[in-house]
Amino acid sequence: MSSYTPRVVGAPNTLEHRVYLEKEGTPVSLFHDVPLYANEAKNIYNMVVEIPRWSNAKLEISKDEPFNPIKQDIKKGKLRFVRNCFPHKGYIWNYGAFPQTWEDPTHSHPDTNARGDNDPIDVCEIGEQVGYTGQIKQVKVLGVMALLDEGETDWKVLAIDIKDPLADKLNDVEDIHKHFPGFIDATRDWFRIYKIPDGKPENNFAFDGAAKDKKYAVSVIEETHEAWKRLILNSIPPKGELYDIKVSNTTVENSPYKVGAEDDVVKHVPEASPKPAAPIDESIDKWFYVSNL
Repeated sequence: MSSYTPRVVGAPNTLEHRVYLEKEGTPVSLFHDVPLYANEAKNIYNMVVEIPRWSNAKLEISKDEPFNPIKQDIKKGKLRFVRNCFPHKGYIWNYGAFPQTWEDPTHSHPDTNARGDNDPIDVCEIGEQVGYTGQIKQVKVLGVMALLDEGETDWKVLAIDIKDPLADKLNDVEDIHKHFPGFIDATRDWFRIYKIPDGKPENNFAFDGAAKDKKYAVSVIEETHEAWKRLILNSIPPKGELYDIKVSNTTVENSPYKVGAEDDVVKHVPEASPKPAAPIDESIDKWFYVSNL
């Protein structure tokens, strides 16, 4: 959406780096202010691109910072990067999230028997163009996979940019099999093995790793959208035992957390200060062969 532009702060690959979003110069929340639907009647959604295809930095919408900028995930004080597991290089899709969705950690999904992971729902965009961090893409939903990550339901929606040359030919999960044979298998394999080089066990899936169809995916998105509504309207307080989410927003009607342009939380969003990317450790480019044996 052309009215949204990233506000980049600091150098990529540093602890200080943030990518905020602004609309007509005013900061907005990547989590709460970007509408889920770009065109609800035509089933077109807005996707927030967190991680461009082929890159390794594990970037994500920050739930615990005002206006929810994108930042690099940190573990034990160090920036997180995914490893290159044969035959993959970094992330194999434009990876991101649907705004105005929330995988409720207080709710156990009946088909997975696992609670939500407390994040916006994840999206794997499979079109040919490499995106950029903070980009708002309009996408069509094609299907969904259910990763079980450390006992939590972590949905992975499969989608394609509506501007992609093949977008008209892809309308459901079976079309991925037809036009991108092997791609869903590669996606399953990627999520299964990507933590193994860091000493963790392989991930598991619900539905034996199968990708559910578009109808099922839409039902999951709608469910997580309703959960987000409960959060943003204070039916579920945003600070609780299982989660702590910053809910300041500028657009959500009837939200008790809605703020104006003159509020301190808006004024305290840093001004843009982009810097060249910092160098990363050469080990990030290391190649791993993860055996199936």
